[in-house]
Amino acid sequence: MSGPSRRTYLATVAVAALAGCLGDGGAAGDVGSGTDDADAGGNPDDDAGDLPLSGGSLPLPDDTSTLDRHVISGGVSQDGIPSIDDPAFVDAGEADDWLGDGEPVFGVSIDGDVRAYPQRVLVWHEIVNDVVGGGSVAVTYCPLTGTAQGFDRGDTTFGVSGRLLNSNLIMYDRAREDYWPQMLATSIRGDREGGHLEEFPVTWTSWERWHAAYPETRVLSEDTGYARNYDDDPYGTYDPAGGYYTSDSTIFEPYADVDESVLHPKAVVLGARSADGAIAVEKEALADAGVLEGSVGDVPYVTVYEPSLDTGYVYRNPDGVEVSYDDGTALVDGDRHDPDGLPLDRVLRYDSFWFAWAGYYPDTELLT
Repeated sequence: MSGPSRRTYLATVAVAALAGCLGDGGAAGDVGSGTDDADAGGNPDDDAGDLPLSGGSLPLPDDTSTLDRHVISGGVSQDGIPSIDDPAFVDAGEADDWLGDGEPVFGVSIDGDVRAYPQRVLVWHEIVNDVVGGGSVAVTYCPLTGTAQGFDRGDTTFGVSGRLLNSNLIMYDRAREDYWPQMLATSIRGDREGGHLEEFPVTWTSWERWHAAYPETRVLSEDTGYARNYDDDPYGTYDPAGGYYTSDSTIFEPYADVDESVLHPKAVVLGARSADGAIAVEKEALADAGVLEGSVGDVPYVTVYEPSLDTGYVYRNPDGVEVSYDDGTALVDGDRHDPDGLPLDRVLRYDSFWFAWAGYYPDTELLT
């Protein structure tokens, strides 16, 4: 399953292309935790008000102290991969000059404020501390696990710790330097150990699809203030797909053994987790089926494909309401709805490589 060390792997690319989790930091001149619409709560020890936490519950593969013991070095010091703390944006027309139609972007829409964060930029920085829709947020990306996620950041900012858990980016908040593995959205070290971040949806899609859906979107600029070649990605390519992003091997062992006969390690799943547990949907299978149904524990869930953005939405369906699919829309008890607007409890979801999701959530329900 695992390949060579990360240093060995990245030594095969040109020094000038080193990026992602091995950056050098040098400068050149719907919101909720677990559900898209969960109410903001507060963890017991969060009395400073510098970082909003969720009062919800999320599954973990182990207790936080055990998770902390599995933290490893990613080969770079704290802030060696520089977060973008003063992001600049351009309009869609200008972005068309350098952003290819098929290139991945991470789309965010909050209170009518619509933004696209290109993967080609975030692979070098992993975290953008931004203000969207009037709220302080962090848009984050881990190239090793193929995960893009959004978090409320309150009065602090997030940085890249240089450490990994289950190949996954560990963020640290600059208010108290707690450790937050991105996928878990949970502190495993520090004053707020066990607390969960407030999350908001981030959509992984292509530039062409996002631009068509949101013509007035703003786009994170390549003018970041850092000396980076944003035309190069040391891990491979997404358009067309190749390199690390499609290989059988990973650079680090997953947190738990993953059965490779179930899915390819780099197969993309749409994952969701809540107090019920975790569920994953093979993205290709969802696109083919339109609707896939399963359960987490005793609670029925349904996932609906959204074709314009090539994404999906996950819902709790405790009453077993009948859901079917017809020409890009969902029929719920005979009434037609957009895939993101079913009259059910929508659960926050994000894309992930299968090995990473299964490593963190070995008991996940998988729909294929």
